[in-house]
Amino acid sequence: MAKPKAKAAAKPAKTAPKHARKGKRAPDVVAADPSLFDPLTPGEIADALRTLTEDRRMTGIAKVGRYRVICVEPLVVKPPHWMAGHRLARVVIFDYANDRSADACVDLDAGVVAHLEFGKGQPMLSRDEEAIATSIALVDARVRERLAIGDEPMSALHYWGRTRGDLAFARRSAAVMFGRDGGHVSLVAVVDLLDQTVTAVIPAEQW
Repeated sequence: MAKPKAKAAAKPAKTAPKHARKGKRAPDVVAADPSLFDPLTPGEIADALRTLTEDRRMTGIAKVGRYRVICVEPLVVKPPHWMAGHRLARVVIFDYANDRSADACVDLDAGVVAHLEFGKGQPMLSRDEEAIATSIALVDARVRERLAIGDEPMSALHYWGRTRGDLAFARRSAAVMFGRDGGHVSLVAVVDLLDQTVTAVIPAEQW
């Protein structure tokens, strides 16, 4: 005699999302204001920097004044974050005096620093730092002596020393590449951005 088949367990009913149960619609990213993605205006950049440097947590950096603004760019967050829909700016500053970076989110609508984080990680070089490093390398006597006819600055890159004995291991530095237009790099000058001096001049083949 065949045994009767066991009844299959009933599947639990699917629970509707909270917003659906309460009659609310989920936040729609597609409906976000496209102007939030627009580049910051000069006025917004100035406001973001003023708001950040006036924050009490930035007192030491702003007072000493040995810092460089790396970038000021628009920042957009998705709902349901409480800052969704606000005009925001991300500001990154490198503090030369304490060898650290400050990464901040400034709420331009509220005029407040919504987030601020300090770290030992080094951000990319700013364009000002690239230009400064290049100008320092160009006037250094050791660099000028080794440049061949037609050699010009090709690029300036963020550089970390490979060993602890290398000054650039602990200090913010740039490597300025020299060579002929359309050719290979022939010479590299390492620039200490804190003291604004050339710390090493290295032939490209030894780099």
